[in-house]
Amino acid sequence: MRFGHIEIFAEDPLKSKDFYEKILGFELIEIQQDKYVWMKYSGMEFLLRPGMNDLKVSQYKDSNTGIVLYTDDLEKSRNELISRGLIFRGTDGSDECLTFTDPDGNWFQLTDPDHF
Repeated sequence: MRFGHIEIFAEDPLKSKDFYEKILGFELIEIQQDKYVWMKYSGMEFLLRPGMNDLKVSQYKDSNTGIVLYTDDLEKSRNELISRGLIFRGTDGSDECLTFTDPDGNWFQLTDPDHF
């Protein structure tokens, strides 16, 4: 076996594409059948596909899954993302683990792995 890709369910993948592309900086690869959005980030492929996230929780720790993004400069990355319109939702118990959601309520964490 080998890793394939990560699928992220979105109510409207074409609308969610803007968040991933313009705010997070994902690269658009392809849009299939006007509803499947293939993106790439840091060598990993992601598929935004139609679906619902019925588990909308208010804290990262209460979610079923989380996607963790690494940075070498947490403060710089935080400021860049805020300038693009990202709203951070708190931390995962440490100021070094910033959390946020996409428009569909899927949770992410931003951290510098060298600070642990």
